[in-house]
Amino acid sequence: MSVKQVLEMYGITLAVFFLIDMVWLGVVAKGFYRKHLGAMLSPKVNWVAAILFYLVFIVGLLVFVIGPALTAGTPLRAFLFGALFGLICYATYDLTSLATLKDWPLIVTVVDLVWGSVLGGAVSGLAAVLGQKLLKL
Repeated sequence: MSVKQVLEMYGITLAVFFLIDMVWLGVVAKGFYRKHLGAMLSPKVNWVAAILFYLVFIVGLLVFVIGPALTAGTPLRAFLFGALFGLICYATYDLTSLATLKDWPLIVTVVDLVWGSVLGGAVSGLAAVLGQKLLKL
């Protein structure tokens, strides 16, 4: 891929990720985290940290998942390896929290591991399909 195509894929992937994750956080799981994490949650979102996570996660998806899947010509590969990548990334946070934080709920870890897998797979698969169709990759 050219630098221009990489940047375009980054934009596509970021948009897909943001859209899916906002539906999850704003609609589907809105009360879940408040219910289970309660006082541990900050009253204000640290948007700098949240945006940095998005930006870094997208780089990981592009380098380790989407780029190789596009080279191989298989969006299904992007979905499967994206799910694995999402599981690993979300497991890093949640299993560390479970291991080190007092009263960290197991249910939050389980839900986040499933969500990380679904999110990573869906974003990678959709971005790969869009890259093939829109950018002719």
